[in-house]
Amino acid sequence: MNDTKETQGENRRHRRVLQGIVVSDKMDKTIVVQVRRRYRHPRYRKYVNERLRYKAHDEQNTAKLGDTVKIVASRPLSRDKRWRLQLVVERAAIV
Repeated sequence: MNDTKETQGENRRHRRVLQGIVVSDKMDKTIVVQVRRRYRHPRYRKYVNERLRYKAHDEQNTAKLGDTVKIVASRPLSRDKRWRLQLVVERAAIV
């Protein structure tokens, strides 16, 4: 079977995409993204705010501190990096 690029993209599984805020851009080609999630606790029925921090690969160092970004799951790039920067959704306000 000859697969074109269009059909190959359809067969590929969807990767996990998260949206969060850049809390650190001090490393070269790496950003730290904080993702907030609110869920209801299964036993106590109380709403819980959860903040997780992910290290993501930023090849061109485009994302800056305070930017809202989307990151996508990828293969392991280093010991801690398992995510790549997909796009910068909103730039931070310059103070």
